[in-house]
Amino acid sequence: MSALPLAERLRPKRLEDYIGQKHLVGKGAVLQRSIESGRIPSMILWGPPGVGKTTLANIISAEQERAFYTLSAINSGVKEVRETIDLAKRQQFFNAPNAILFIDEIHRFSKTQQDSLLGAVEQGVITLIGATTENPSFEVISPLLSRCQVYVLRSLEVSDLDELLTRALTIDIELKNLNIKVEEKEALFRYSGGDARKLLNITEIVVNAQIDKPEIVINNQLVESILQENLSMYDKQGDMHYDIISAFIKSIRGSDPNGAVYWLARMIDGGEDIEFIARRLMISASEDIGLANPNAMLLANATFDAIHKIGMPEARIILSECVVYLASSPKSNSAYMAINNALETVKQTGNLPVPLHLRNAPTKLMKQLGYGSEYKYSHDFDGHFVEQDFLPKELKGHAFYEPQNNQQENTLRARLKQWWNKRYGY
Repeated sequence: MSALPLAERLRPKRLEDYIGQKHLVGKGAVLQRSIESGRIPSMILWGPPGVGKTTLANIISAEQERAFYTLSAINSGVKEVRETIDLAKRQQFFNAPNAILFIDEIHRFSKTQQDSLLGAVEQGVITLIGATTENPSFEVISPLLSRCQVYVLRSLEVSDLDELLTRALTIDIELKNLNIKVEEKEALFRYSGGDARKLLNITEIVVNAQIDKPEIVINNQLVESILQENLSMYDKQGDMHYDIISAFIKSIRGSDPNGAVYWLARMIDGGEDIEFIARRLMISASEDIGLANPNAMLLANATFDAIHKIGMPEARIILSECVVYLASSPKSNSAYMAINNALETVKQTGNLPVPLHLRNAPTKLMKQLGYGSEYKYSHDFDGHFVEQDFLPKELKGHAFYEPQNNQQENTLRARLKQWWNKRYGY
């Protein structure tokens, strides 16, 4: 048996063998055109695990016949970045394309580490390809982000997973010689969750569990039972990272402090980055608790600050306090729903004009055109309130925020009803 796992044996070397991401690398797609033309911009590949970020970076380098350097944000610092850039400079030849520097988990790079990349990217010494599972708007510094194209990679579709499974069973040097009968695929695909590496790891586990049998069967019941017996193997590459964080957040959302603190312990015991946990707590505080308990966001933000000052192992206590508080708090997703509703309306209605009375009027011409002329300054009126239009006329009376039924928002609803009942129906 090969020492290489199935996922590595099947890693594609050519773009034509790459599965998924048709919106980026399909015929005529933006990244496919860049690769064909040879004009490769520095880029950030943003997407969940197992969707082909590292593979795509390798393929781009191979297709362009460029020198390829790779650094991991986990074990590389400013020193390693500068050494790699110096190496790329020394290996530059006349008219030769610049080297590609691939940085996995670039969101883990500090500001100083990211700053050390700026000059080389700006001068064209390297073409940077960063891979991240985190939103680069929050995790990559603005000067570096402005010099990169951001490409969003998506979880694989069922059709992609089906194609990948077929390739594994028919092309892989080991699996193609085995008598494998696929009766059902649903459990394979469900446990994979759109993750190519996870699909191949599961397939390998299921096959190896039956390797001595004359016929290897894959069906839903076998997949589920074998995975339960091999859970530690299944997670050997950290593939359950996102399953556990999902269980963690859902336990908080479901108001179960016991479930939430258990999944917190699983993450801490597994060596999870405590900043990653704290960021998720801040998101949960706004998305799931929100205006039902505004103090939740204050505590989550204080938790993020405190773990920086304290560090592990004591940071576990701070995280636990926050987790129990969030899980035990009343819940509301009204702010989450409000912004989603507003964004959907913006997509449907486009760039509606700002009403004249809300526009700024810094010049005489603008004042002559009526900018700001009918605006009513709220503080000049009783109760610091006066009814006027704050939406484009096409959206007059359209309510995006709907208070939910909890003590805090019932108070907000009463206040809004007093002010806006005629306009928004509160």
